[in-house]
Amino acid sequence: MKTKICLVLTAQTLKEDLALVELYRPWIDLAELRVDCLNPEERLHFRKFPELSNIPCILTIRRKSDGGKYVEGEGARTALLARGLAFAETDPRKNFSFIDLEEDLQVPSIEEAARAFGTRIIRSMHNMTGPETDIQAHVKRLRKTRDEIAKIAFMPRSLSEVTNLFREAKGCTGEDVILIAMGAFGMPSRILAPILGSFITFTTSEDMARSGQNTLGQIDPVTINEIYRIREIGPKTRIFGITGNPLAATSSPHIHNKGYRDQGLDAVYLPIRAETVEEALEFAEEVGIEGLSVTYPFKESVLPNLAQISSQTGEIGACNTILRENGDWRGFNTDAPGFSRALLEFLGCENLKKKRVSIIGAGGAARAIAHAVHALEGRACIFNRTTDKARELAHQYNFKWATLDAGNRILLESYSDIIIQTTNLGMSPDTEHDPIDFYSFSGHEAVYDVIYHPETTRMLKRAQKAGCRICNGYSMLKYQAYLQYKLFTGMEYEG
Repeated sequence: MKTKICLVLTAQTLKEDLALVELYRPWIDLAELRVDCLNPEERLHFRKFPELSNIPCILTIRRKSDGGKYVEGEGARTALLARGLAFAETDPRKNFSFIDLEEDLQVPSIEEAARAFGTRIIRSMHNMTGPETDIQAHVKRLRKTRDEIAKIAFMPRSLSEVTNLFREAKGCTGEDVILIAMGAFGMPSRILAPILGSFITFTTSEDMARSGQNTLGQIDPVTINEIYRIREIGPKTRIFGITGNPLAATSSPHIHNKGYRDQGLDAVYLPIRAETVEEALEFAEEVGIEGLSVTYPFKESVLPNLAQISSQTGEIGACNTILRENGDWRGFNTDAPGFSRALLEFLGCENLKKKRVSIIGAGGAARAIAHAVHALEGRACIFNRTTDKARELAHQYNFKWATLDAGNRILLESYSDIIIQTTNLGMSPDTEHDPIDFYSFSGHEAVYDVIYHPETTRMLKRAQKAGCRICNGYSMLKYQAYLQYKLFTGMEYEG
């Protein structure tokens, strides 16, 4: 069974919905017409939508309590559902292929009409506030007859609840089910729907996917096809990913998945948001993930969970790459060499001799960068709001350290040949932050910010306006990802 890709249509008019079907037709198998989102006058004409769209369609009228927009009574909703099945055509392509009926909606006449017209019933439940635990038992309760498709969608509060979904789904093999974990934690259930055994995975338009209204965590059809290659995912697909929190903006999947595609590898790399690194490791072990990129804030907390680490990882005290071999996790750090290459390329030099460098922050990324600056023979000062962490990192390399505040502006000026910003302050979506807003750029500084979303942070904009050379963190991301790619696959990245 191949997972079908469905485009959810939530426009206010049928014309807008038809335009979206045409836009995404090459990347979808069917469309869900959300009649609850249509203007009242448009609801009079939706019966013709399957014929007009020329694609298999799901008829859905979602109540507000189930995450939809329909607020009228159940009698009116039942009448609308009946309208969608009325005047059935002999050509089934002109009828709705599926109808979504919630588990508590008991209308035998609609069910009988659907079966008579060849419209399959999706028997659904939506939990918008929390998890579902006994998935197998719930699937059995949902399906009244074997031709019905059981759909369970819930809002996990942690990655562990998504892990349980994958564990429970193994008991539903051979059944036509739709299993969805919604929200930010649930994205793996959408990308790995073929592994989960889900009959359908739901997508939305690119504009909706990128908007603040996308609380369900849906992906757009182009991304799920072109980046994650969902149609090619199967039992033998190797799985890799990146874990962190909030993991709101990462380009790592684009880099890694392009490499797999270009080299013909049956592999996929996906984002995995977690509250703790232990949750991420539990999920990885359940799903069979072979390797993970580790980002903020887990680069240090992952270390106690590793059976073995590279010598460089031990020296740095932070890890950004883990591999699973024979049931154990091994740790590596590709941030330091990736940053070294990116920084020297930016500066156009071979080392940092006679350069005085400010490192803003003292977290996992700062640890790798301090290691690289020391190896390149630079002199540095660590600035951090928590002085204990700044002191500990600085002493490791015989660097200076100071509290990150306006009181140390003069010291920052004296270490301003190169200013390297390593924190997540200024990252999307909180782009108004500037960790050194008290500092006035003179124009002589070379300024590097590890953030690459947005492309130019508020700090970089100020530096550029003052005449400084600036660089964002995409180059570091790219070069460290190439090294990760080789650790994961044993092959050089072809970029």
